[in-house]
Amino acid sequence: MATSPNVPTRLEPAAPTVLVVEDDAANRVLLTRLLDRAGYRPVTANDGPSGLAAAFELAPDLVLLDIGLPGMDGLEICRRLRADPRTVALPVVLLTGRTTVDDVVAGLDAGADDFLAKPFHEAELLARLRSARRLALVMAEMEGAQGVVAALANAVEAKDSLTEHHCQRLAGLAHVLATTTALDPANIKGIVFGALLHDIGKIGVSDIILKKPGLLTAEEWTEMRQHPIIGEQICRPLQSSREFAPIVRHHHERWDGAGYPDRLKGEEIPIGARIVALVDSFDAMIHDRPYRLARPLDSVVAALEAEAGHQFDPELVERFAGIIEREGLIETDERLRIESLAALRASSRS
Repeated sequence: MATSPNVPTRLEPAAPTVLVVEDDAANRVLLTRLLDRAGYRPVTANDGPSGLAAAFELAPDLVLLDIGLPGMDGLEICRRLRADPRTVALPVVLLTGRTTVDDVVAGLDAGADDFLAKPFHEAELLARLRSARRLALVMAEMEGAQGVVAALANAVEAKDSLTEHHCQRLAGLAHVLATTTALDPANIKGIVFGALLHDIGKIGVSDIILKKPGLLTAEEWTEMRQHPIIGEQICRPLQSSREFAPIVRHHHERWDGAGYPDRLKGEEIPIGARIVALVDSFDAMIHDRPYRLARPLDSVVAALEAEAGHQFDPELVERFAGIIEREGLIETDERLRIESLAALRASSRS
């Protein structure tokens, strides 16, 4: 029966493809039927070389791989998959009768995501496939989000060249300070992203205002103070924005409630925004601006301490002053850029 042109057809998501590399014909048939019933799309190969070729040509979602294969064993296939950029993140579950600790270690060292011994239970096999698939999807999302964040951060610096590398330095500083708190890795990742993107809303601010060498007029300040709201709106469509969009919106709030855009005060301000606000002011003061020269470090630390309980969270000021004294955080801009990149790599694994 023909579908009415006025009724939209719902597209069902494609079934994940599982490549089964198994030389035993009976096992191939068993696994194919099992996977088909579970909603997967199985494809098969019966030896090592054809299995490796199928992994490259078919781009499956998962690989279920026997170790004892003719032509090339499963461990070598796994090593080759991990060595190729096209398949470096492809989930691989090894299926084998070898069950000693040394065999398990060899399989994991070759790059397998999981290891299942024969004879297997159907429920356990499917659970391990689901787990490997979930992990791959999470990693793909994180890599995609990191790429978008990096692109947006570059857009900020392209818009406001006077603060070149400021966002990268902030990511490094924010990561250093955040790791001294009781925050978990997911929160720290959000703070790193929030630091990189805190000024993304400046894309919506006039270049005349951004590059003005003197003081801003009242009207210009009104426009400038819209950038946290604009920034939150830019970030909101990103799937992981719930972790960093509040930082983008609230990094100009003050501990005493006199900030903007929402006049939050004290612990009403998200801790990530408090961290970014503090390191943002620090970085601004230790670098030259068109309208003033950089300040000496002791003067900057004194200024931050004077604003503890007013502009900044007093506990964070105390922590940060101790970090500056112990670690000498301003040895070079390059060090902070390296720390920011290291923070991004760490966050992508959290």
